[in-house]
Amino acid sequence: MVIGKATSLVMLAGDPPLVIARGGFSGLLPDSSSEAFSLAVMLSVPDVMVWCDVQLTKDAIGICFPDIKLQNASNIADVYKGKDKAYLVNGVPTQGQFPIDYNIKDLANVSLTQRVYSRTNKFDNNVYTILTVEDMLRQVKPPGLWLNIQHDAFYAQHNLSMRSYILSVSKSVDVSYISSPEVGFLRSIAARFNPKITKLVFRFLKQTEIEPTTNRTYGSLLGNLTFINTFASGILVPKDYIWPIDASQYLLPHTSLVADAHKEGLEVFASDFSNDVPYSFNFSYDPLAEYLHFIDNGDFSVDGVLSDFPITPSAAIVDLKVISKKGASGDFPSCTNLAYLQAILDGADVIDCPVQMSKDGTPFCFSSINLIDSTTASQSNYSNYAMTIPEIMETSGIFAFNLTWDEIQTLTPAISNPFTDYTLFRNPKFKNAGNFLKLSDFLALAKNSTTLSGVLISIENAAYLAEKQGLGVTDAVMTALKDGGYDNQTDLKVMIQSTNSSVLMKFKDNDKYEIVYKIEESIREASNASVEDIKKFADSVVVNKVSVFPVNKAFITGLTDVVAKLQAFKLPVYVELFSNEFISQAWDFFSDATMEINSFVSGTGISGVITDFPKTAARYRKNCCSSKGLKTTPNYMSPVQPGSLMQLVTAQDLQPAEAPNPILTESDIAEPPLPPVAEKPPSSPGAGSAAAPTPPPNGQPKLAGCIFLSSLAMLLALLLF
Repeated sequence: MVIGKATSLVMLAGDPPLVIARGGFSGLLPDSSSEAFSLAVMLSVPDVMVWCDVQLTKDAIGICFPDIKLQNASNIADVYKGKDKAYLVNGVPTQGQFPIDYNIKDLANVSLTQRVYSRTNKFDNNVYTILTVEDMLRQVKPPGLWLNIQHDAFYAQHNLSMRSYILSVSKSVDVSYISSPEVGFLRSIAARFNPKITKLVFRFLKQTEIEPTTNRTYGSLLGNLTFINTFASGILVPKDYIWPIDASQYLLPHTSLVADAHKEGLEVFASDFSNDVPYSFNFSYDPLAEYLHFIDNGDFSVDGVLSDFPITPSAAIVDLKVISKKGASGDFPSCTNLAYLQAILDGADVIDCPVQMSKDGTPFCFSSINLIDSTTASQSNYSNYAMTIPEIMETSGIFAFNLTWDEIQTLTPAISNPFTDYTLFRNPKFKNAGNFLKLSDFLALAKNSTTLSGVLISIENAAYLAEKQGLGVTDAVMTALKDGGYDNQTDLKVMIQSTNSSVLMKFKDNDKYEIVYKIEESIREASNASVEDIKKFADSVVVNKVSVFPVNKAFITGLTDVVAKLQAFKLPVYVELFSNEFISQAWDFFSDATMEINSFVSGTGISGVITDFPKTAARYRKNCCSSKGLKTTPNYMSPVQPGSLMQLVTAQDLQPAEAPNPILTESDIAEPPLPPVAEKPPSSPGAGSAAAPTPPPNGQPKLAGCIFLSSLAMLLALLLF
């Protein structure tokens, strides 16, 4: 059963597709020029990959140049007249001027020109110099670097080692991807690169061309992806490998290549995208429609696209992850089966489970360690369990670890109403609907969705539970993920979140997990040292809204550099909490939840939103201006200007400035190691003693489907009632 088909942006790694700028913005400016690279970085998605075709000069210097023949994209024929030579390139006699005949100093007077004759040559006289790889990185500082090695065998014939050069340059710079159409080259370097840092990609050429190492056609190699996976983590293919066209330039049915490669654990990147080279009449000359056909077609998505015009795929890809907060907890009681199903139907990419531990050691999803928060526990037979535990919270609560799972299941869910002071109540018709889920049931439910890209597991109070209650929550989570089959699958990304760095260190060794550090307090800045510490154990960060747009009496006072600082250290930033109720938003957003989301996304470039109303964020992502391909942004979709509304307030009505939020420092992040799990303390008086239910073996797929379908049936029945 397919539910919640909001988008098909589901790649092998669960991330948005990469935009790879071939030679920079080479559709307009001369390929591989500093200006082409800079323009690509300026106009593309924040994590754009800059593609450099590496050639070697006579003195073994690596340069970025799109062709092995220099006259194809430079004025070298004017600078060095009559210097053509003939060489064998992959066995084919080829005449021209080659980089192997020139030292880097010889090329100093050579300038880059437009290599495609149908494109404007009006920039050819700007004297764009040929860049070394190192010069390009120093001048452009791209977010990511993709090196393409097209002719290793040719250089080896002339006693130049591309392998030695690539290994040398990778010691001083971060290389994200290395591609090549030569099996031998990739196999020769595979053992020298950590795939967590640098991924190797096998590049397929035309299906009839011969791969020089194996002496087989690329078409025949396509049938042995298992072999490709022995030395590469991805493949780069011409787009007609995926969507072939007939002789009349109409699309044929797509192939199974993307699904087949993903099944083998290979990422799939598609090449040959150019706005000025029409591909199929199906797209009506709309390049944006073409990109969307590869990343949002309902069946699959490639993991990245290689383009001469990176601005267009950037418009096709709205890089925004929608993460639920306790499910769709604005519509149903938090962390119930109905809240999670509604979140999936609403288009959430990731559903979350804040893990709590019952007295009998069952991990389950619940909004907090205090059962009063989302149940009617205070009006139940367990009201006498209320106590105050200063290590957890200042006020009294009925704590999850004092009840067995069977007892917790008898509690009635209660919808969260954070704004009752303003007489704003959430969905009263279903305020007590739904059932709570064990972590194993939550994981099973997520696996049965075809639209989710991941799950987020949140862990708090781990030290107290281990030391004072004899409950190992981190071990329980690891066991549930393993038993649920999440350790050996790639369909759903697992995100582990905590405010405690020691908790996250427990999961750091599993490279399949995204480790998410939550900064609990509101901050105005983060020191470099603190971010460097976070980088040691986390892959991304969660901050609250006020840490981005500080407010005074519900008016925005400015914009911090917190997001920019974290992004500078290549840490994606997720922001919480986005709610629909107008009282949750600053006046600057005009009581409009979509305006608020848009200002955070387009104004600061955050990577995701955490929301108790995921439908609002998913609808924004689907309908925002960038997905429409508009050339200009309407005023109504422009981000707010921080502090502008406050300027309209008269002087006598201005509130005194509030004390600024603190700066995040290293001491805020440091945590003592988690204590060992102590022996379980004796039962407290009056505590229940029901035995824990027998856990299902190995995730029990049949039971998972049963949970999913019965929950869906319940939700539909409620909505249709």
